[in-house]
Amino acid sequence: MITEEAAITARAQDDLRVEPLVEEGNLVEQGAPVLEMRRHLAIKIVAPMPCRVAAIRLGPGHRLSSILFFHEPGAGRHTYDTKLANRSDDPGALRDLLLASGMWRLLRSRPFGQVPVPTQMPAAIFVMGLDTRPLAPAPHRAVANRDDDVARGLHALLRLTDGPVYLCQDRSAPLSTAAVTSDRLHLVSIRASHPLGLPGQQIHRHRPATIDRPVWDVHLEDVAGIGALLATGLVPETRLVSVGGPALREAREVHCQPGADLRHLSHGLVKPGPHVVLSGSALDGREAHWLLGRDRQTTVLEIPHRPARPHWFQAALSRASRPKPLIPTAALEQAFGGALPAVPFLRAMASGNAELFTRLGGLSLLEEDVALVDYVTRAEPGITAMLSSMLDRIAAEEAV
Repeated sequence: MITEEAAITARAQDDLRVEPLVEEGNLVEQGAPVLEMRRHLAIKIVAPMPCRVAAIRLGPGHRLSSILFFHEPGAGRHTYDTKLANRSDDPGALRDLLLASGMWRLLRSRPFGQVPVPTQMPAAIFVMGLDTRPLAPAPHRAVANRDDDVARGLHALLRLTDGPVYLCQDRSAPLSTAAVTSDRLHLVSIRASHPLGLPGQQIHRHRPATIDRPVWDVHLEDVAGIGALLATGLVPETRLVSVGGPALREAREVHCQPGADLRHLSHGLVKPGPHVVLSGSALDGREAHWLLGRDRQTTVLEIPHRPARPHWFQAALSRASRPKPLIPTAALEQAFGGALPAVPFLRAMASGNAELFTRLGGLSLLEEDVALVDYVTRAEPGITAMLSSMLDRIAAEEAV
């Protein structure tokens, strides 16, 4: 399902400064570069579909707000030369291909969750072959019958690091890796229970990230996309996206382009009444018009006509001068996935103790990894906000 409109967007806090490579009205091939990052000119952002550029909206300092595209099927697909990148003795050429084709931006570096700088060498790479967010599409379904692409993509990742590559998979749906023979490829079988299927959980368990030894994570479907790019020279056109939520009459999964129009994806499925459309899951999604970044699901939620009246004790706490207390429970520990001691970790964040936060493994986590904690505790201020603030402070101190 290729929507008639699509957009590449950025939040103000992303501080994504770009230089346009196209102008409004230009006809652009799918996969052709349309933006480059001003801090690292080698990192390109490409068109999500054959299109005409409808609008480019930049804020102060060339910060990207959005670039909107109209679908033009006749614009074609852009082809990249992959000869040098396929040579096993030239990892630099592989990096150049990923940077030029926009595939580099599918990699994520921890700590801080940024796109890796082009020269960064990760201590390890985690390939997420499962996703335990509510209603998320199963990655193994997204790569069904694509064993060759997955193997080619894993070989490429092994060339990007001297460290191990961890392939995290659903214990009940093991992946085929017979074509990849490397002692640096490690299989990690995980019970499909949230939040165990999140990258931060597995990074903390197997190869914690530090300032000096960053760790990357990438989705299994994107690894197959890298493999397909090396074989064909073409950037993948679609990704598997789930469309679900209590405000829909039925859920479905579709293959759509990055940046797809979420209202188009859910058209004809929404129940009558007010609703809100999220890019992402009900736990960590954000209200949006377009499919954001690495998201692979959209969730449509009902808006209550009348807000529920809070319990008197909850209302009293909300009026208190102190934040709501966090009570140590088994649910709190389970919301952290048992990856780290929950209460000491929360105390470290609440007190601003960056040293203890780092020692307990906070640099391996991002907001999505603690979204379940917010849902379980209803803490104020939110745990995700506290984590984001702590990471921002450490990044500023380290001048990252």
